[in-house]
Amino acid sequence: MSADGLRVAVVGATGAVGTVMLRLLRERRFPAREVVPFASERSVGRELHGGLVVAPLTDETIQGFDVALFSAGATRSREWAPRFVDAGAVVVDNSSAFRMVDDVPLVVSEVNPEALDGHSGIVANPNCTTMVAMLPLKALHDEFGLVSMVATSYQAAGGAGQSGIDELAAQIAPLASDVGQLCEDGAAAASKVSHSVHHATLAFNVVPLLGTLGEDGHTDEERKLRDESRKILGIPELVVSPLCVRVPVMVGHGVAVRATFAQEVDLDRALGVLRAFPNLVVDDVPTPLEYAGRDEVAVGRVRLDLGDARTLNFFVVGDNLLKGAALNTVQLAEALLERGLVGGQARASAA
Repeated sequence: MSADGLRVAVVGATGAVGTVMLRLLRERRFPAREVVPFASERSVGRELHGGLVVAPLTDETIQGFDVALFSAGATRSREWAPRFVDAGAVVVDNSSAFRMVDDVPLVVSEVNPEALDGHSGIVANPNCTTMVAMLPLKALHDEFGLVSMVATSYQAAGGAGQSGIDELAAQIAPLASDVGQLCEDGAAAASKVSHSVHHATLAFNVVPLLGTLGEDGHTDEERKLRDESRKILGIPELVVSPLCVRVPVMVGHGVAVRATFAQEVDLDRALGVLRAFPNLVVDDVPTPLEYAGRDEVAVGRVRLDLGDARTLNFFVVGDNLLKGAALNTVQLAEALLERGLVGGQARASAA
């Protein structure tokens, strides 16, 4: 750690995303003179990698930080993020708590970093599914002018946290032991295992319900895909038809997108802007398994629509724990530092 670097808090440090945040801070050599992990009361005092010790969240312990990275859930973020800001830190929050608050920037590091310039202490990280789709959509929007999209997500069990992964893992062996039953009496197979995290048995299955249903039949997860896309891309009237589906993948979300633009799409130009976009890989057949553990987002099956010259179809995948959550959070901290919006530079400019 740098002797003259920033003092960094990681809130939710023992969770799946928080653990990755700590690793990325080390691997990317973030200029921190001290990193302090915070977690729930049951984890206080626990020693983590590198000798870091989990601290309790109190008004005394949160003083003196330059930046605080949050992945502790919306309830805890609403309670503690403003306190960190009052104590002098810039907060990058990975929950849904502040994403749609007007004066809170909602930022993907490669897509709209300029939005950071208007922050008032809190910066929001998008939903992991929205995040994956934003890179190719931004590249294509700048070239052709996005007006609408149909987006169907294929979301990993890990999107529900470690409990989602554990539930899927526990279902696999009991169902795999009788392939004939899977083929001939699926309902009986599904009933052999329990589920509480996902809405139905997920092993050897897909579940077309993800999130909390609203009165209009859409889930909160689907509304996030619409609302957050509009805010990030700066297209308030963007028409979005979303469907979010849980699939039996441990880590890595996919999204099938049918994107319609203001002008006709030239496929060669489209592929060119996709290949040139930072941290976006064009792959013939991108799969979530093959991109689990990779920083890049991958887009493939890029093709002109069969019935509309202004429409392009593609499939995009990305690791929901990395680019979908922890990586973008750390990248935003890096961008804040680069733009002089955190630490001593920010305090000096404010004065």
